[in-house]
Amino acid sequence: MVEISMHTLALRVAYRGAAFSGFARQPDQLTVQGELEDALRMLLRREVETTCAGRTDAGVHAIGQVVSFDVSSDELAELDARDEGSGRVRFASLKRSLNAITHDDISVREVWQAADGFSARFDAKAREYRYFLSVGTTPAVLMRDFCWQVPGSAAGLDIDAMRRASRCLIGEQDFKSFCRAVSAVDKPTCRNLMEVSFSTEEVMGEELLVIRVVGSSFLHSMVRTIVGTLVDVGRGRRSEEWVAEALAARDRAAAGECAPAQGLVFWDVRYE
Repeated sequence: MVEISMHTLALRVAYRGAAFSGFARQPDQLTVQGELEDALRMLLRREVETTCAGRTDAGVHAIGQVVSFDVSSDELAELDARDEGSGRVRFASLKRSLNAITHDDISVREVWQAADGFSARFDAKAREYRYFLSVGTTPAVLMRDFCWQVPGSAAGLDIDAMRRASRCLIGEQDFKSFCRAVSAVDKPTCRNLMEVSFSTEEVMGEELLVIRVVGSSFLHSMVRTIVGTLVDVGRGRRSEEWVAEALAARDRAAAGECAPAQGLVFWDVRYE
């Protein structure tokens, strides 16, 4: 039997999450992975299995999702490769083809040849999410589908209190209180959270609070639950010390609500 030599390609993908039942392929559901794998099957004329840097829930957006998959030497030779001198061999024609075939709410931004055996998931060192909240004196209009209009936020969130409350979350912690309870059954729930930071930005003329969360990896709904918990502190519903108490409880009922999906964006992945 002739051994087939395989090589790894990677995609950087953006998508508007509202149309999809999350990233991961599901039977009879529109998903980002399903769209990508269907397109690759059509182009390569075989089944293609992809791996993503981080699965996103229904309604969550992405600007920097990374997806990897393998191709044979023959398939690689048929692709229109271009070495741009940046250390990456890119495939512009494959990018165009994928964008022509996939759902309009998916944008393949880049296709490149990664190291053989590269895994978008297992080789990732850190993942960055950003959550957008509308905090202006009037409701968001142009950014309405990409942020959380927090009830009462026009009166002002105490961002300094949110910042202080978030400090207890940094480091290697057990985040069982901050993930979907059913997803934590008989599974490890410790994660390394590297950064939680806050900034205000004007996007499309609307004032938004951006919460940037960086970690090695994340549990199901972890970022959204962290945001919902910190918003309770910012609105004065809970004390700053409550966040540390919720973390220590290791019980989903101890933390705050899960923030709406439309405000969350999978922003970037780091591999070095």
